[in-house]
Amino acid sequence: MSNFVAPEVKKFVAWDYVVFAALFLVCASIGVFFAVKERKKKTSKEFLVGGKQMTCGPIAFSLTSSFMSAVTVLGTPSEVYRYGASFVLFFLSYALVIIFTAELFLPVFYRSGITSTYEYLELRFNKIVRLAATLIYILQTILYTGIVVYAPSLALNQVTGFDLWGSVVATGIVCTFYCTLGGLKAVVWTDAFQMTVMVAGFMTVLIRGTTLNGGTTKVWEDAYEGSRLNIFDFDADPLRRHTFWTIVIGGTFTWLGLYGVNQSTIQRCISCKSEKHAKLALYLNLLGLWTVLVCAVFCGLVMYSHYKSCDPWTADFISAPDQLMPYFVMDIFSSMPGVPGLFVACAFSGTLSTVAASINALATVTFEDLVKKGFPNLSEKMSTWISKGLCILYGVLCTSMAAAASLLGGVVQASLSIHGMCGGPMLGLFTLGIVFPCANWKGAIGGLLAGITLAFWAGTGSFIYPAPPAKSIPLQLSTLNCTLANSTEALTTAAPTAAPDRPSLADTWYSLSYLYFSAIGCLGCAITGLLISFVTGPSKGEDIPPVLIKPVCNLFCFWSERLKAFLWCGVHHDSQQVDFEKNLPKVIANKTGADDTFKKSINKENKRQFPGYNPEENSYTNMSRESRL
Repeated sequence: MSNFVAPEVKKFVAWDYVVFAALFLVCASIGVFFAVKERKKKTSKEFLVGGKQMTCGPIAFSLTSSFMSAVTVLGTPSEVYRYGASFVLFFLSYALVIIFTAELFLPVFYRSGITSTYEYLELRFNKIVRLAATLIYILQTILYTGIVVYAPSLALNQVTGFDLWGSVVATGIVCTFYCTLGGLKAVVWTDAFQMTVMVAGFMTVLIRGTTLNGGTTKVWEDAYEGSRLNIFDFDADPLRRHTFWTIVIGGTFTWLGLYGVNQSTIQRCISCKSEKHAKLALYLNLLGLWTVLVCAVFCGLVMYSHYKSCDPWTADFISAPDQLMPYFVMDIFSSMPGVPGLFVACAFSGTLSTVAASINALATVTFEDLVKKGFPNLSEKMSTWISKGLCILYGVLCTSMAAAASLLGGVVQASLSIHGMCGGPMLGLFTLGIVFPCANWKGAIGGLLAGITLAFWAGTGSFIYPAPPAKSIPLQLSTLNCTLANSTEALTTAAPTAAPDRPSLADTWYSLSYLYFSAIGCLGCAITGLLISFVTGPSKGEDIPPVLIKPVCNLFCFWSERLKAFLWCGVHHDSQQVDFEKNLPKVIANKTGADDTFKKSINKENKRQFPGYNPEENSYTNMSRESRL
C-alpha cells in the first residue's frame, strides 16, 4: 500500500474514445480501399510484396513506423526518466545499422530476386538451413508481437481505465482485417498514416509538458541537476546495462539482426521497384528513426522535470515503470478532452504497424518457405487465398500470444532481449552466407545451433538471475513533495536481495548487458560455422553464383587484384568486372550450372549487362530469381 496520497488523475472520456476509434476506422478503411482497388490483381506476389512496384517514400514511413512500436512510445521515455538520456546514443547504432543493411545485405537480397529472405539460405546452402531459419524466425516474431500487443494494453488499462483485453482483441482484429484484405500495400500505406499520428502524439506531449514545466531551458536544467544528461559513459564493463559501448556495439548487433536480415524489413525493401528506391527508403527511414528517438528521449526528460520531486513510481501511484508515460499524459491533459485519446492513438499506431508488419511477414515466410515447398503446383488464385488464410491464422496466434507477455518484465528490455537471442544467430547465419564463400551448409547448421545455444543460455540465465543492482540501478528519484498519507508506517525502501543460491555464473555470464545477447549469438554462429566449414571441407567458390556473395574484401584489398581474387575463394566476381555497385557489369561465361539460365535471360543487345540493370534508373530493378542466377 502506498504511503502517499495519489493525486486525482482523470480517466478516458467520450472524446478520447472518439479520437482513438477514428484511428482504428482509418486503418480498416485503408485495407478496404486496397482490397477494392487491387481486386483484379489476384496473384500471391501482388498480395505479399505489392507487385514489387512500391516507391521509396511510403516504404520509408512504413519501416520507421513498424520498428518504432508502442515499446518505443511507452518504454523509451520511461528508460530516460529512470536511467538518463544515454538512450540517445542509439542515434549512432541506427546509423551503422542502416549503412550495413543498405550496402551489405540489401544488394544481395534484391538482386537474387527472392520473396522470402530465407529463400536465400536455400540458394546459398540447402533446404535444411532454410527450414531451420524459417522456424526460428516464426518463433521470434510471434513472441515479440505478443509483447507489442500486450504491453501498451496493460499500461493504458491501468492508467486510463481503457479495457485491457478489449484493446488487445481490437488490435488483433483490425490488423488481421486490413492485412488480409489489402496485403502489403495496405500495410505500407497504413504504416505511413500511423507514423504521422505517432509523431503528432509525441509533439503534443512535448509542447504541453515543456510549457507546464517552465520552458525548454528549465527542463534542461532539471535534467542536468538530476544527472539525466550524463550520456557518454565509456566504461568498458560489459555487465553495465547501458554504456557508450553497450549501446553502440551491442545496439548495432541487436538492430542489425532486426533490420539487416529480418523478413519484415527486407520484404518491404524488395517490394520497391528498383534497388535505388530500396536504398533510398532505408536512408529516409533513418531520418524517421532519429526523429522518433529524439522525441521519445525529450519526452523522458520533460517527464522527469515534471515529477522530479514526486515520482509516481516510487510513491506507488502506478504499478510499473511502463505506465509512467500514459500517467503523465493523463495528468497534463486532464483539462483537455480528446488529447489523451490522441496519445493513446499514438501508442497504438506503433502497435498496429508492428503487428501488421509481423502478420504480413509471417504469412509470406510460411507461404514461400513451407506451403510452396509442400504444394509446388498451386494455382495463383489458391495461392492468394492461402496467403490470406495465413494472415488470419497469425493474427489470431499473435493476439493469443499477448497473454504470455505479462511474464517478461519491462517492455524495452524484454523486446530487445528476444530480438537479441533470436536475431543475433540469424544475423550470424546470413553473414556466413553473404560474406564468407568458404562456409558450407554443415557450418551453417552448426553455427546456427551454437549461436542459438549461447544467446539463449545468456538470455535465459539473465531472466532467472537478474543482474546485481549495482550494474543496472536507476538514477535518484525523489518523493520529497508527495503528500503523505495518514499512516504510522515507516517510510522504508526495501532493497532487492540476491537469492542465496545464485550460481557462480550469475554475477558474470548471466549479468551481461541484454544488448550483448545479439552479438554473442552472431559471433558464436559465425565463428563456429567457419570452424566447422574448414573441418568438413569448405565450399567451392566456382559452384556459388556471384550474386549470392558480397565481395567485402574488395574494400580492404583494393591495392592487390591477386589478393582480392584469392579472398573470393573461387567465386567469379571478375565476371562482373568487380564494381558491384556503380558500373555496368560485364558478364563472361562461368562454370556454374546456373550460367545456362543466366545467359538465356539476357538478349543480344544487353549481353554486357548484369540482369536487372536499368540504365534509366542507374540501378537494378526487380526481376525473377531465375534470371539472376
